[in-house]
Amino acid sequence: MSRVRFTTARSVFETFPELASKSTVSPTDEPAIVFLKNLSARQKFEDAVAFCAHLLPRREAVWWGCGSLRSFLPEIPASRSAPLLAAETWVQHPTDQNRLRALQIATGADNSDCLTWLAFGAGWAGGMLTTAPSPPVPVPQYLTARAVRVAVLLAARHIAAPERSARLASRVNEGIKLAERGFDLATGTG
Repeated sequence: MSRVRFTTARSVFETFPELASKSTVSPTDEPAIVFLKNLSARQKFEDAVAFCAHLLPRREAVWWGCGSLRSFLPEIPASRSAPLLAAETWVQHPTDQNRLRALQIATGADNSDCLTWLAFGAGWAGGMLTTAPSPPVPVPQYLTARAVRVAVLLAARHIAAPERSARLASRVNEGIKLAERGFDLATGTG
């Protein structure tokens, strides 16, 4: 079942105005999936990663980010894996308790680590950003996409330059599959 929430690329940009500030391309009236495929074909991978993270629903975006990092990082030592595991746990069981646990782990972790940003993606997938002022401020919708984008792009730096384009294209294609078909947690596939 398609998980595409937007009819055109322009509608994604209109829903997430901050995407325009992260993009080197202008939105079009093409179907969102076609726009994403064209970005990948033109090797505009930073734009494609940002667009894909915004196109996907939050849970799928975090799942796509987890798969991307597992694909890009040759080995994730146990000492660094807590943020990734927290993000995956939230995707598999999207409870508020798991979301808050991911946020807690991210907040206490190294914010220059791509794995931390995945935990932020899960942690920012709902709830309140702050309850200090009255009324409480809900987490802005774009924060999960922003965190996933940062995670994937930071992780891509670990790929040798000659392989980077092909590996990013592969992950964008996985994002397209998730957008078109949804995902199956039992198999971990789109």
